[in-house]
Amino acid sequence: MNRASKRPLGRGIFIAGTDTGVGKTRVACAMLRGFAQLGYRVAAMKPVAAGARRRAEIWQQADVRALSAASNVELPQELINPYCFAPAIAPHLAAAAVGQTIRIARIRRCYGQIARRADLVVVEGVGGLLVPLGPQLSAADLPLQLKIPAILVVGMRLGCLNHALLTAEAMRERGIVLAGWVANQIDPKMRHYQENIKTLSARIAAPLLGELQYSVSSNLRQMATKLDFSLLALVL
Repeated sequence: MNRASKRPLGRGIFIAGTDTGVGKTRVACAMLRGFAQLGYRVAAMKPVAAGARRRAEIWQQADVRALSAASNVELPQELINPYCFAPAIAPHLAAAAVGQTIRIARIRRCYGQIARRADLVVVEGVGGLLVPLGPQLSAADLPLQLKIPAILVVGMRLGCLNHALLTAEAMRERGIVLAGWVANQIDPKMRHYQENIKTLSARIAAPLLGELQYSVSSNLRQMATKLDFSLLALVL
């Protein structure tokens, strides 16, 4: 891992994805573990999660559990994950099914409480950047409302060029600060992998912060070594 100089960091970073299932949680957990190893107090937040199961009398979601385990600031689940739904469907549909409204004010309030306890808050989005959270709200509003930059996780597979460039363009149009992007290989047999990396590097106006190769294991310490924390510290 490239060590970052220990100086005050921005309060938070938003982990966005080109789609669902592209590795946002994997990258977020690697960042949490890496910054923790460098001596920072790092906390996780997943404002909205779907696909939860009831465990120990509360609803829990797998991504939320992974994020909590990778951070080194202990927080109540209601702060980490203020909106948690059972059906593994689009969040605005899951919320409507139980008569609930996802409110940005509640998310901001929870984020503020977390930020006061940590040097850095890693906020993971839900689905792709433009997934609806409500009639007038989408996941793209989260980094804007929280006033934090974003890192784009690109799931490296056939079709990723279009998804990545459209997402980066949507960020630019909305005024989201794109601090960098991470290539997460989700297809181990992807053809012309390096050529795709070069194409994205030439067209995304933000630095490549690292590449995570395909793996069935979840060794966060090893994954953290693939991310450039010196560069991350500069762009946060």
